[in-house]
Amino acid sequence: MAKGRVPTRDELLAFIKQSTTPIGKREITRAFGIKGDQRIELKALLRDLRDTGEVAADRAKTFRDPAALTDVTVLEIVRVDKDGHLIAVPRKHDDEKDGPAPRIEIDPHGSRAGPGPAPAPAVGDRVLASLKRRGKDTYEARIIRRLGSGPKKILGLYEEPADRRGLGLVTPTDRKLRREFEVRPADKNGAVPGDIVWIEETGTALSHRARVIERIGPMSDPRTVSLISIAANDIPVDFPPAAAEEAERAKAAPLGDRLDLRQVPLVTIDGEDARDFDDAVFAEPDPDHEGGWRLLVAIADVAWYVRHDKPLDRAAYRRGTSVYFPDRVVPMLPEALSNNWCSLLPRQDRPVLLAEMWIDAHGELKKHRFHRAMMRSAARLTYNRLQRAADGHPDDELEPLMQSVVKPLYSAFKVLLAAREKRGALDLDLPERLVRLGEDGRIAEIGVRERLDSHKLIEEFMVLANVAAAHALEQRHAPCLYRVHDNPDPAKLEALREFLGTLGIALPTGQRLGPADLNRVLKAVEGKPVARLVNETILRSQSQAVYSPDNLGHFGLALARYAHFTSPIRRFPDLIVHRALIAAYGLGEGGLAEGDRGRFVEFGEHLSMCERRAVMAERGAMDRYVAAYMAEHVGASFAARVTSVTRFGLFAALDGSGADGLIPIRTLGQEFFRHDEGRQLLIGERTGETYGLGDRLRVKLVEADTATGGLLFDVLEVIERVERHALPRGQHRPARSGPRRPVAHGKPSRDKRSRRRN
Repeated sequence: MAKGRVPTRDELLAFIKQSTTPIGKREITRAFGIKGDQRIELKALLRDLRDTGEVAADRAKTFRDPAALTDVTVLEIVRVDKDGHLIAVPRKHDDEKDGPAPRIEIDPHGSRAGPGPAPAPAVGDRVLASLKRRGKDTYEARIIRRLGSGPKKILGLYEEPADRRGLGLVTPTDRKLRREFEVRPADKNGAVPGDIVWIEETGTALSHRARVIERIGPMSDPRTVSLISIAANDIPVDFPPAAAEEAERAKAAPLGDRLDLRQVPLVTIDGEDARDFDDAVFAEPDPDHEGGWRLLVAIADVAWYVRHDKPLDRAAYRRGTSVYFPDRVVPMLPEALSNNWCSLLPRQDRPVLLAEMWIDAHGELKKHRFHRAMMRSAARLTYNRLQRAADGHPDDELEPLMQSVVKPLYSAFKVLLAAREKRGALDLDLPERLVRLGEDGRIAEIGVRERLDSHKLIEEFMVLANVAAAHALEQRHAPCLYRVHDNPDPAKLEALREFLGTLGIALPTGQRLGPADLNRVLKAVEGKPVARLVNETILRSQSQAVYSPDNLGHFGLALARYAHFTSPIRRFPDLIVHRALIAAYGLGEGGLAEGDRGRFVEFGEHLSMCERRAVMAERGAMDRYVAAYMAEHVGASFAARVTSVTRFGLFAALDGSGADGLIPIRTLGQEFFRHDEGRQLLIGERTGETYGLGDRLRVKLVEADTATGGLLFDVLEVIERVERHALPRGQHRPARSGPRRPVAHGKPSRDKRSRRRN
């Protein structure tokens, strides 16, 4: 730094913003060696920076970055990161207005709350804390005092039972909350019986009083089912006006330096009900390598429209992903983009990011390039239409595309499929549930979605593009947000080994288990009654896939590297990968911002959380829709299979619909059942009667709770028991006894005699 001169405006601004603490004129004059009359010029420059808002000043005449937090502020602890650190955000921070929250880590040893024992801070607590800046957007917080937890919001069903004499009663939609809340007439806030409402606790832990703070909708309206999941999981629905306006202002991207692919017959392939089309594919033989193929995967260029730290970017990052319900979609991007400018509509010019890839005759990726391009979709195909064409029954639109599009796509797919089988990617066979809604918005039919080669074709093309994206960023030493699927936890594998042992199936021991080993198990049970049970058990033994800048590979796909690249309309991680590729290849505007290069750990944590939130919301909505559908069949009997064995009962899934519910242990018989965890059994101590994983039962539906999505069954008879073997010596776990007072959804046994029997 030059001495003895007044710094330029940019130099002074950078010096103030880079400081981790507020600085005064004394520190500035020392740093730049300012003397004499130069102080007057410095004073004028500081006043100008303060007046324009580029720096903030306080009464102590110190200057700081206006985006930096004050030394003492109120924080809310929001989560625990993967290293066990408590992470907080400013109490009044709004991601969409203020941008991403800074990382504030609570110092576990820095509390100044005073003498005497104090409860450890926890997620949900509000605290007054002193902050110390560690770097740009990074702080360490020392707790001065806890301010307590904010009032707890609870979602529930509001009713007015006759025996409550005017008091309302709210039953939580969360099955884990096993209590009800009373609401006085003055606190019902317009709620009427049958409403789903947000309440806030007002009483003590003993009184269970609450007041209604918001109505969601009547439980009788089928649309309320999805609204419950949206509200319960804090899914953002409405876009801020600035973000919506930004999307509405979007217009066609210019061709510019883009590769012109408008004459290449790229096609989109999606489901019948899809409204946005963000990927297109094309294949042709590689003339330079016999049996090889040149593949094109074109993905909507979302990075052209969603720019760093703009309102639209902040809104999309907060959502992290689109969320899909039977009756609606909560999109990551406004429809002006997701259904128009970023959708590869047929015969419309659309900007894309292109993965150009070459594979050899064995399906190995030999080379790849990425381009910004302009394409024009030759056709909007569906999986069913494409499959019929491949089977020799093309429709009028597909007939002229058979030689140039359909046959090359399937030929390249067969090569990729053979490569997948050779490397041993995990091949689970788990049918996907298909739900069809009627005109009234209620479930009209529940079935299983047919799995066609056309589905697998698109999956293999997308997997190859994702691998190429990760490889390209590694080659160019650029940051990458990997899709990581770690090896299964050893404890889960041991439990899986024990369970398979009871079926007479051996897993290799003393070596690192790979997906190919699990595939051999799946092949051995294919077509047998226990096949689905084994598939589901292997699935439960897997680690959860997450986003991370640290590459741990993808166990399930048997790949060394993998990154999500193919769905930036609905997944923010894909948009980050697009931006990284644009910057790495020098492809123009909309690339990764310099300030984001150090945020990939934060990106991984936040976007993994958003994905988990979306999965929980989708699963909760599906459970409630199914419960509403089954409510019309209370008292009916069904064939079912046991899917889980716990110390308090069995979970069973109905054949056909897949509806899943609880069989409380108290309903199984007039004796005490103990839980054998290793063999996944409940065993009657007096008779030795067993109920175990995979057993087929005939059950009666006794309760269907639409608000919680819970189903309760009674066992009528055992249809078929899974044949089990004794565990090998040394593998048997001690049996764990079930509770003598079992509870199902908070409902105790009817009387003391039934409690003794159970």
